[in-house]
Amino acid sequence: MDELNEAVLRKVISKRPENSHKGTFGRVLIIGGNQQFGGAGILAASAAVYAGAGLVTVACAKVNHGALHARLPEAMVLDSANLAAVKNQILLSDVVVIGCGLGLEALGVDLLKLVLEVLDKRQFLVMDGSAISLFAENKLTLPVSENVIFTPHEMELQRLSGLEIGAQEALAVQKFTEDLGAIIVAKSAKTRIFAPKKVTQLLTIGTAAQATGGMGDTLAGIIGAFLGQFKGELSEVVGAATYLHSLIASDLAKEAYVVLPSQIIELLPKFMKKYERNY
Repeated sequence: MDELNEAVLRKVISKRPENSHKGTFGRVLIIGGNQQFGGAGILAASAAVYAGAGLVTVACAKVNHGALHARLPEAMVLDSANLAAVKNQILLSDVVVIGCGLGLEALGVDLLKLVLEVLDKRQFLVMDGSAISLFAENKLTLPVSENVIFTPHEMELQRLSGLEIGAQEALAVQKFTEDLGAIIVAKSAKTRIFAPKKVTQLLTIGTAAQATGGMGDTLAGIIGAFLGQFKGELSEVVGAATYLHSLIASDLAKEAYVVLPSQIIELLPKFMKKYERNY
């Protein structure tokens, strides 16, 4: 395995060109945040904005629109129940992040099927949380897999791959990854990133202070933002986003018993500036 370190940040995070605009840094669509889990969509969107995405739109339950606008005025919003509007926004997006607070109801299935139907090979897809469970339970397939990233915790990985917790050894997960054709960010105390025909990347930093709700939503948003603005080897871009998430958490945990996702989000621009590549 290759151990992730700060070098991946300096390799991926590039200096912003002077001649640029909002569209230069990616159009990211977050689909999630149902009536019960509105905060998940807000955290994912906030992470995407603070990690540098040029334009972020959130398709969420209508009841969450006011909270989203109050918390994150930089993001645009639409009703996730309006499938026609969601489809149009998918077509306009560079990256789609689905699953953060999506829920397991019928609408979630419809939204996931819509994304898989509309998405093409020029776009990136990040599948998190309940989207992974719905994908597995409904036996869905990926029409285009090379630009897809799954971010499961151990139970979601079990549902996705059939590999039970405790039997998710690197060789077994790598074989499943090759068959799936997508990248898997297998979240745990020692997160591993599997990609087809690539050496597994291992995250050795991180802290138990991260064990709180919304941490995975935040990671999904960061990954989405990185995919929208940085070029290079896909697994390295995903690795950089994953490393940065835990790097900030580890720094905060030096003086805090618990690290909140919102605290990580606020520090994203500062840390990215520190590691930007100037050439």
